[in-house]
Amino acid sequence: MKQSDGQYPMPPAWAATNIEEDDMSDKGPYKAYSGCALCYHSCGVEVTIEDGKAIKVEGQKGHPLNDGKLCPKGQAMIEHLYHPDRLKYPLKKVNGEFVRVSWDQALSEIAEKLDKLRNEYGPAALAFFCGSIGVENLEMISLTHRFKAAFGSPNFFSVESICYRMRIRARQITFGKYPVEEMDSKLYLLWGHNPAASDFPLSLAIEENLKKGSKVIVIDPRRIPIADRAEIYTPIRPGTDGALALAMINVIINEDLYDKKFVEEWTYGFDKLVPHVQKYTPEWAEKITGVKADVTRKIARMFATTRGASIFHGTCTQDQCANGSQNDRALAILQVLTGNINVPGGWVISPRLRLNDVSLPFPGKPLGAEEYPLFYELWGRTSPYAVMNMVPESVPSKIRAFMVAGGNPLVTMPDSNALREAFEKLDLVVVYEQFLTETAQYAHYVLPALNQLEFWGLAYNYNVCHCLPYLMLRPALLPPYYECRSIRDYYTDLANRLGFGDKFAWEKDEDVVRYELEPCALNFDALMARPEGAIYQEKDYTLRQGSFATPTGKIEIYSQAFADAGHDPLPTYLEPSKSPQGRRWAELGEKYPLVLATGVRDFYFNGAMLHNIKSLQTWSPYPKAELGPETAKKYNVANGDDVIVETDRGFVKMKASVDERVMEGVVLVPHGWPEEGNCNRLTDCNAREPIMGYPEWKGLLCSIRKA
Repeated sequence: MKQSDGQYPMPPAWAATNIEEDDMSDKGPYKAYSGCALCYHSCGVEVTIEDGKAIKVEGQKGHPLNDGKLCPKGQAMIEHLYHPDRLKYPLKKVNGEFVRVSWDQALSEIAEKLDKLRNEYGPAALAFFCGSIGVENLEMISLTHRFKAAFGSPNFFSVESICYRMRIRARQITFGKYPVEEMDSKLYLLWGHNPAASDFPLSLAIEENLKKGSKVIVIDPRRIPIADRAEIYTPIRPGTDGALALAMINVIINEDLYDKKFVEEWTYGFDKLVPHVQKYTPEWAEKITGVKADVTRKIARMFATTRGASIFHGTCTQDQCANGSQNDRALAILQVLTGNINVPGGWVISPRLRLNDVSLPFPGKPLGAEEYPLFYELWGRTSPYAVMNMVPESVPSKIRAFMVAGGNPLVTMPDSNALREAFEKLDLVVVYEQFLTETAQYAHYVLPALNQLEFWGLAYNYNVCHCLPYLMLRPALLPPYYECRSIRDYYTDLANRLGFGDKFAWEKDEDVVRYELEPCALNFDALMARPEGAIYQEKDYTLRQGSFATPTGKIEIYSQAFADAGHDPLPTYLEPSKSPQGRRWAELGEKYPLVLATGVRDFYFNGAMLHNIKSLQTWSPYPKAELGPETAKKYNVANGDDVIVETDRGFVKMKASVDERVMEGVVLVPHGWPEEGNCNRLTDCNAREPIMGYPEWKGLLCSIRKA
């Protein structure tokens, strides 16, 4: 890793008045480092600035994640920054139309309405939604948590209740910590994961390691491009991953392929697992998943006998199923049985980054805590996240107002139809955003947000997502755009008007970052001296007493936490409710005979973001419904046709993409497109995973026809 040698200067003095550097804003072009915030990877970037404007962005050479390369999203950073539709001023809706108002008027009126709401209905009637989950924008989520608590509400919603948090929780329950798959692996088991479309850094690592002899296995209803170079590829019916995982556990145990020494020394409950999995044979799983029994055995054998192998989940492929939590537990146990824990190329417990907590304690419990206790609490430690699936049923009885920051829930969250109806009933909706999104169009006030290059933050999430204990600053490189304000400035001003301004004592954005970094050896000043970033602590692969912070001190194959919450303590399988083998097939199957999976990733977008960027639209101009040729023929659909995909909740209009790589009988649709292309018009907030309340987005039932 190349370290700083003074090649690039610090940001100009106006960006951080406490930094004693010459003002460079009026000098010739210069470069500065930052971390891209257009997806959760935070690839390192080098931004060229001239006369106070960004004129070029490149991948950061030597950065351990992307080493000088950028995906199309990162390459579009400047187009996004200076987009003509970017919001410049606060807006207020008057008689159904938005009019420009001052910040003072907007915040005075919002404060008056919030104060009235708090007095009449209590503070819990105000809910918060944050689209940044603390990886793209840690400061946005932390300060939102702080404002929420200071106001007195427990209700914070985000993508945590539909994506990734379930996997983290399942691993915490199993390991007491969150081991992460390393990017450099000997065997990549890509399970519902297409890195070429969704994980640019991992795709780079796979390409490099294939040259060195690494192998790939792909399990996916679509034969993704890298499957052509895989040792094994198998399609699988969406929503049935847990059945395959259980069958693989059966093979590994019954063929004596598990790591006996590791299991005996570091696990609890293996003796209970052995009889439990006997009924989950590959032949049993074949009838559910469509994966041939002999293929299941081949995958299990290859995975179990490779040192330095990792299961790479899709971002939320296994979570968003009826069997989500048990899927994640089963995959964790598969990884454990092979002994590939804390070995290079496996799942590794990387050193945790110590940061000061910007949030505050809050009264009460978030929505869903009673219904889904394992999502809320584990071993006395509580989580601040509410369950998004419960919003439609809770408006207006429990929730009467929403403050949204950096998110577009009417597109990205389950059951857009029900959620839209709920938002129409709210007394107040305030949206802090860069663009007039579909959610912003339902707001009473829209407040213009700063771009990632205009405020201070941390690029810190490398360890959470890629097992890289790396850290860098995301400095304010540019002045604010028109009247856009930072999230700190916005919340501080509003807090002062609501009577708790003392909770927001930071005078500048960089003061928040300085505070966050106080416990870290790489504190603010140290990172200012190393703007390219640095490793904050080396990984240690040694297992010792205390490595697993569970009640038993071991990896808990048998989970008492699950048992205490009324769930099976060993992994089981639950069929999706709306599927060919599900409990609602008799009701829905005739009208909706095809299996639907939503959430297919598009290389050029991140959820609902960037769909307005012209350069990216050139590469991906419309949403595609993918299906196999026999399925298309049966329903009289040709490649390129405008089609209607319909479920019992609604319909979308997309272009048909007929491809022999797609499993027959299955329709795959992308996530994040607006209006008629919004796949969440098809989803159901009441079709929930029973343990943590996640939506069933994989394995629904649908029909397809020409538009």
